[in-house]
Amino acid sequence: MRASRAIAGFVALLPIYVPLSAQWLHYPTAGIPRTRDGKPNLSAPTPKTADGKPDLSGIWNVENDAGQSQFLDIAPSVRGGLPYRPGMAEVAKARAAPPKTSEPITRCLPIGIVERSTWPGGLKKIVQIPGLILILNEYNTSYRQIFTEGRPLPVDPQPAWDGYSVGKWDGDTLVVETTGFKDGQWLDTEGNPLTDAAHITERFRRVNFGHMEIEIAVNDPKAYIRPWTTKVKQVLAAETDLVEFICAENEKDRQHMDAAMQAPAGTAK
Repeated sequence: MRASRAIAGFVALLPIYVPLSAQWLHYPTAGIPRTRDGKPNLSAPTPKTADGKPDLSGIWNVENDAGQSQFLDIAPSVRGGLPYRPGMAEVAKARAAPPKTSEPITRCLPIGIVERSTWPGGLKKIVQIPGLILILNEYNTSYRQIFTEGRPLPVDPQPAWDGYSVGKWDGDTLVVETTGFKDGQWLDTEGNPLTDAAHITERFRRVNFGHMEIEIAVNDPKAYIRPWTTKVKQVLAAETDLVEFICAENEKDRQHMDAAMQAPAGTAK
């Protein structure tokens, strides 16, 4: 039942992001390695920066159907399932019940760093410069900063949707620590919770030119009895670029969802 509701929610979101994939098609990406027939060579070696670190720059999206499943419900990708604290499974169940008008993406609110990593329509551009990595998100034309110049995580920060992120290199893997989240976030469309107590560790590894793996470890003692880990696979989106996407612009679905929720049983159409 949980899976069917999640799939229904995903299908409802299709009109939001599918048209975006048709923008800026076939515009050549500068400096990209190519096969003999001129196509992007996604299996080419990982690019490096001037200091010899892997260059994570590029436009990325979820690689395959496994990522889509994580967007719908992240629990099956976690060994043993999500280790809920008492009452948290019930929170997720209540959130996932139709018509899901409290879901952040339904309200055109930010969706958080975990859900954004699994959203099949959520293109993001990574820009890597000395001391800083920027992640530019197509959805709601937003950004995330990862500071790599050595600063510590802030103490008692103003809560934020993406939290506050610092990163350092462990060999060829970028390790990013993030805290300071706004409370009440969703990890997926199934409503699995993320609270303001969460500490997320991401490990970014660019496998080759066109593929990247992100291991995500969530330590959220208010929602889960122990830390848990999942892995997301990303693929380079070549020959394209971000386009402006403001979720609330011309949005017409939520009013119908609210009406359906308020209508007496058996009368909603």
